[in-house]
Amino acid sequence: MQFKFENLLEVALQWHEKGIGAAVATVIETWGSAPRRVGSQLIVSGDGRMEGSVSGGCVEGAVVLEALDSIKDGKTKVLEYGISDDDAFAVGLACGGKIRVLVEPVGKQLPQELLKELVDAIAKDQSIIYEINIKTLKRRLVYNGYEDRLRKDRSGFKDDGITFLNVYSPKLKMDIVGAVHIAQALVPIAQVAGFSLRIIDPRESFANRERFGSIKISNDLPDVALTETKPNYRTAVILLTHDPKLDDPALHIALQSEAFYIGALGSKKTHKQRKDRLRIAGFTETAIDRVCGPIGLDIGASSPEEISVSILAEVIATLRLVK
Repeated sequence: MQFKFENLLEVALQWHEKGIGAAVATVIETWGSAPRRVGSQLIVSGDGRMEGSVSGGCVEGAVVLEALDSIKDGKTKVLEYGISDDDAFAVGLACGGKIRVLVEPVGKQLPQELLKELVDAIAKDQSIIYEINIKTLKRRLVYNGYEDRLRKDRSGFKDDGITFLNVYSPKLKMDIVGAVHIAQALVPIAQVAGFSLRIIDPRESFANRERFGSIKISNDLPDVALTETKPNYRTAVILLTHDPKLDDPALHIALQSEAFYIGALGSKKTHKQRKDRLRIAGFTETAIDRVCGPIGLDIGASSPEEISVSILAEVIATLRLVK
């Protein structure tokens, strides 16, 4: 069974509640060519199962052993692996980087109630911060909208360099306007990349369960669908209908939203015409420049599958602010 990143903590909680035992390992600091970002997580069960990762696979074995010990003795650990260590090659981190990993046993030092609250908040798509002081092991959750709590009542959270914050943001979303062949190829890889997807197309012969399975489908007009559930700063809007009657109204809504990415299918000539229509509609050059067109990174893609790869690559590059 595969688990999405946002479900890892839920699985750890389930293992603990079943009496199997669980530990959560989190990357809390990196140097150099570390293979995973800060905040990456690996969960380990008391019977040796694991999901997620804290590296490219090079130190997972060592972390699992430490996590099993942590489950048994109930102690939180901070591990460090790097090329400068005598046993660096033994555990496999030969990429030249260093990582620090926090290992927390569930129920003993990571309270079950706190983990359940965190899991519930993530399930509700809330912004939430998990804060822990590495020295005192004091933990708490800070919700979005309560930033003042990060500055007040910080007893146990005062020492710089030993407080770790793991930010859990709302799920990445992707609204795909146009249930065309490219959309069918894009859906599975976008799911693997962690996006929650919605197909928008008033043509039921295109947007239906037979073609898109359990993916959320809206058969409303694109501008209606995007108005009812407006894209936020974690949303990518992909326009694939190649029909101005559907794409343009959707573009107008998307450009008035906080969507981090907006892309539209079409040739350079088609995109020039699209930009002209947006100018006539009153959009500024700054707003118009938000539209990526022709959509996708220029990798010479030709098939629907290749085009979907180029689209997802451009979406991720925009998300990570890669110029």
